[in-house]
Amino acid sequence: MAMGYFDTSETAGNSHKLQSLSLLAAGWRPLYRELDWDFLNNLMLNDTQELTQKTLNLMGNLANAVGRNQYTWWANLLNLFSENTRYDLDEFWEYITPDPPYPDFRYQESLSAEVPAPRSIDRNMIAIDIVLHQLRELTILRVLDCLGCPDLVMQYYLDRYFYLPPQKFAGWKRLDVVNTVQACWQQPDVWLQIETFDRGKRLYTLMAKELAPWVSKATYNLAVMLSGYQSRVGQVNAEYPIRSFPRDVQDFSDAVQQAIFDQQRLAVLVSGKPGTGKTAWTQAIAKEILVPLGYVIFILDHDAVEHFVPPSYLERICLIINEADNLAQDRATLAAQSNTRTEHILSLLDGTLYQSVVDLIGNQTRQRLVVLMTCNTVDRLDPAMLRKGRVDLTCEFTHCFV
Repeated sequence: MAMGYFDTSETAGNSHKLQSLSLLAAGWRPLYRELDWDFLNNLMLNDTQELTQKTLNLMGNLANAVGRNQYTWWANLLNLFSENTRYDLDEFWEYITPDPPYPDFRYQESLSAEVPAPRSIDRNMIAIDIVLHQLRELTILRVLDCLGCPDLVMQYYLDRYFYLPPQKFAGWKRLDVVNTVQACWQQPDVWLQIETFDRGKRLYTLMAKELAPWVSKATYNLAVMLSGYQSRVGQVNAEYPIRSFPRDVQDFSDAVQQAIFDQQRLAVLVSGKPGTGKTAWTQAIAKEILVPLGYVIFILDHDAVEHFVPPSYLERICLIINEADNLAQDRATLAAQSNTRTEHILSLLDGTLYQSVVDLIGNQTRQRLVVLMTCNTVDRLDPAMLRKGRVDLTCEFTHCFV
């Protein structure tokens, strides 16, 4: 029996042609390079020898195309439109015209996220990681909503640039991505790059000279609860306003507000018996003071503290940790020696997780951090918690509020 075989190169070529046709059918159009007189003048002044050589080479190739003696004049004329001649013309045109706009990968500010973000736990990811991935995805999508329709959307495929006319743009989820897509907003100088993966996954990367203002705008009024399987992204809910608390607590709230304005890092500890409104107070401070200032609120349970590192792309972060006396117990006790939670919360208060590392290009993170903690009694806390420089303000709640 005869053995059959596939011409894999031909199969691949047909697949590429179909994908190219699908781009055209989806509204994409070839992006042609345009002549820029300033760019051409720059070549003439600074690269005269190369420009002259390439021009002479092109003229020689065109002369050879029309000067064949064995063919009639009309056959030589048709030869000007052959694939070889077109290649020579395209090569010369690419030399004398500027490249299409392209993102500057040297931008120091960038943010990447997998879209859609993971929704299930696997062996390489814990529940907290999933929520933080979702927060990153939400941040990028909100930034894109703030930016609106891009000035240019393009992708490079089969040695050609394709662009999507603005009137054809119907959203990022409906965008046909065959190869890597780049989009730009010229006025704020922001770029988006989209790369495709298996099973419909895409990697979105935002790049800009100043991305932080857009991230702050996109994350306004966001709160994240990190509590095992109950973790979620939402908004702060405060049942009681600050002015409904006793007068001494209101005065303490004013001091906290002033410290938030004055300090880069602030840690506040409130204590009191159950029912004195400690948790309600932290929620009121978060909603009335921190959210309007652009802080993203993270509510951490004891397990989350062990795995949490403040996201570096957020400029302002507030951590709310309830029942800190059960978390940062005195390490002299037997119960506290069986876990490392005390060390984790101390590292957060010291700033070693977000301030003490200078990156390779010499930039130091200037992230503002506010930590609000509650406890029933300070007697069970590790003495290092109350050491100067870790907790800045303390207050004991005595009025039975709830």
